[in-house]
Amino acid sequence: MTEPLRIVMADDNYLVREGARRLLEDSGDVLVEAAVGSAPDLLDAVERLRPAAVLTDIRMPVGQPGSQPNADGQRGMEGIEAAHAIRSAYPRTGVVVLSQYADESYAFELFRDGTAGLAYLLKDRIGELSRLLDALREVSIGGSVIDPQVVEALVRGRARLRASVLKNLTPRELDVLREMAQGRGNAGIAAQLYLSESSVEKHVNAIFAKLGLTAEQTSHRRVTAVLTFLRDEGLRG
Repeated sequence: MTEPLRIVMADDNYLVREGARRLLEDSGDVLVEAAVGSAPDLLDAVERLRPAAVLTDIRMPVGQPGSQPNADGQRGMEGIEAAHAIRSAYPRTGVVVLSQYADESYAFELFRDGTAGLAYLLKDRIGELSRLLDALREVSIGGSVIDPQVVEALVRGRARLRASVLKNLTPRELDVLREMAQGRGNAGIAAQLYLSESSVEKHVNAIFAKLGLTAEQTSHRRVTAVLTFLRDEGLRG
């Protein structure tokens, strides 16, 4: 029997925080070691507990005297800033960031330094336990997940492609890319397509090469490949 995934949670709304804690712990798959309400408390809890994963709201009080909201009257991206700090200091800890908004600027900011160990999900996913648990597990092993609605926001409004850059991909490579667009890591793709992980890795590398995504772009290649796929699918729809 596998041990529960050890996580720390952060949300400034007490009811949301405790409700999510109860939902996750009742699953039997997660142990919430701390549930806090501010970014400094989150960083402190991670330093003390070294969890496998963190689940945090994108906006929280910074917890410092004199701190003010942004000009629009709302808080900023404290959850994203905390995610970057956690990934930098504790690379074995993955972070799932929850947001009420499918905002491409937030997604790009979260993934600015790479996608490994990070996930961006809409807050509605708290009610979709299996998807939330999958995201926590994925980031805990260094994977990455992007909410499909967030991906739609990333590709919405972009100019139509003159010709599909996916036409050079084999049917199997398209299958792999389609699974990547569902937020699955290599292990998940292998299980879904009944392939070995080494075969999936070869297909992923072939996809990157055919899409012109060089090794120097490693941190963003997976996201760029998924965006290319979804943009092409949108043009066909």
